[in-house]
Amino acid sequence: MTRNMGNLDRIIRLLLAVLVGVLYFTGVISGAVAIILGVIAVIFLVTSLIGFCPLYVPLKLSTRKEAKEA
Repeated sequence: MTRNMGNLDRIIRLLLAVLVGVLYFTGVISGAVAIILGVIAVIFLVTSLIGFCPLYVPLKLSTRKEAKEA
């Protein structure tokens, strides 16, 4: 499993996951919306921690900068 997420992509996903958590625990979101956003937040959290997004593979995307050769 090769990393395909750049640092900015990972940081944005992590911040969005934290935002959903804050909104849930402060009572701003609830019910079905909270469940759906919670699942998305968990996916964002996991993918940002491992640096790999499975959705990028079939789309042949990568936000990771390739290392430059000397």
